[in-house]
Amino acid sequence: MMVSVTPWEQQEVTPREGTFSEVLHLRTVRVALYIVLALPLSGVIYGVMFAGVLAGVTTLPVLVGAGLLLGCLWLVGGFAEVQRWLARLLGLRFARPAWPPVYQGVMPWLRATLSEGATYRALLFHAIQFPLVVLCWAVLVVLLEVMVVGLGSPLWFWYPEWFRLSWGDRTWHLSAISIAGLFVMGVGATLVTAGVLNLMGRMWVRLAAGLLAREAGVEAARREVIALRRAAGSVALGDDLQATLADLTEQARAASTARTVALLTPEGTLRATAGPDDLSGPLEPLPAPGEASVHVTPDDRVLAALPVSLPASAGLQGGTLRAGYAPGVRPGQDELAFLLSIADHAGTALHAAQLIERAGVRAGEQERARLARELHDSVAQALYGISLGAKTARATLERDPERTRASLEYTINLAEGGVSEMKALLFSLRPDALEEGGLIAALTQHARALEARHGLKVQAELNEEPPLTPDAQAAAYRVMQEALHNVVKHARATQVHLAVRQDGLQVVLTVQDDGRGFDPQAPRAGSLGQRSMRERAAGAGGTLHVQSAEGQGTTLTLTLPASQVARAAPQEVRA
Repeated sequence: MMVSVTPWEQQEVTPREGTFSEVLHLRTVRVALYIVLALPLSGVIYGVMFAGVLAGVTTLPVLVGAGLLLGCLWLVGGFAEVQRWLARLLGLRFARPAWPPVYQGVMPWLRATLSEGATYRALLFHAIQFPLVVLCWAVLVVLLEVMVVGLGSPLWFWYPEWFRLSWGDRTWHLSAISIAGLFVMGVGATLVTAGVLNLMGRMWVRLAAGLLAREAGVEAARREVIALRRAAGSVALGDDLQATLADLTEQARAASTARTVALLTPEGTLRATAGPDDLSGPLEPLPAPGEASVHVTPDDRVLAALPVSLPASAGLQGGTLRAGYAPGVRPGQDELAFLLSIADHAGTALHAAQLIERAGVRAGEQERARLARELHDSVAQALYGISLGAKTARATLERDPERTRASLEYTINLAEGGVSEMKALLFSLRPDALEEGGLIAALTQHARALEARHGLKVQAELNEEPPLTPDAQAAAYRVMQEALHNVVKHARATQVHLAVRQDGLQVVLTVQDDGRGFDPQAPRAGSLGQRSMRERAAGAGGTLHVQSAEGQGTTLTLTLPASQVARAAPQEVRA
């Protein structure tokens, strides 16, 4: 994977708000606070470590020193945690371990600690922090003295008796020009102090980021593997696109050193974000597929942009995944590769949501086509017959009353049949009874629709809700629906018996009609429907058996395994 780095000198520099903007900036105050607190902290660490090592080496022959040296080694890591906490004033955020190490004894801990590069880097930071912070204090004290003298010079003009410069018998009085010069020097010292604090902040950011960072190899790989596993599960099992994208940004932020991670549209509109910073807005140029674009802003912050790729068949762009970093923190090649994997997961989630939407539209089109066929085959034909019957009755009204009466009877029968057909169609447009009331309620409603629409007498033995999983319920309903449809379409039956019962660890569903039957062994045009029903039954872990003979009707038996959870629930309630 290629990485393009844009130096901040080549970018458009944001104009300053004013001459004293750096003096009044919160970052300057935070750096000053860090240096103020770092002096006593580094002094304590320096003194404790020096005294502990000296005492340990001195008392090593009497075995007490070994404990002192082990304690000092443990304090290296403990003090490093305190330093990482203090470095938050500089805007740094160090990733926590994926899980705390398990204590297995002194020797394993000693070997693991001495083999980690983070131990020696933390020790080096403790060693150089104290002299460096003393140097920073010395420079700042000199600048502060010059600043106080310069900014306080107008007091010499207003209260000359308070500030007298004497040398032996001589006394000097500052003129107005001298006082003005001192004041200008104080203002300049203020600006220089702010600039020096900014430089010191950048120095401490680089030192802390380089020496206090935890081991970047195994620990980072563990975090990334965990994050990718959770991201894959979220994409595969998530049914809410917004929640899935939000979870992906959280996983990316938790497993990386980024301060903020966001998913955005190609126009820069926010889709999901995790972190305090706002990364929205247009970005030019957009990263190329499979590459990462890394920009360094004028305030030394890094912004990494990675493409969210979608297949060409999707017909749209996925946007970008952006990761914002604290000043001085730079993402490595491995971390950028991990973020690119998260971006690919986001592209998969977007494409899956698009496919689900297309499938819904396609299903709606198919349902409308089915309703159009039903209306044409039933209601439209009935209305046409009503129209013909009414015209015949009008033509024979005066010369043949008996024929007129017969035409009206025919018209009334057609109208009643049309009403029944329309009621059945309206029933099919209701919400899915399977989700609302379960399998028994869905089959009951379907049986009523058959009676209303086709005049078929249905004897239903539907008592308690069978213990089936949701997938098994859906399969059972579709198989029964197809079986009853075949009764109406092929069997020419007048009665049908529908039953659902539980037989031990199995649920048995039966459809029996008194139609003309058929030879199950003979090839016939309706075999595709039976194959579909058998596939549904096998997919739910069940079996389908069809028994029929010419002139003796047909019996279809569906056997499904009872759900263990559903059967255990009543026992828990009784307990």
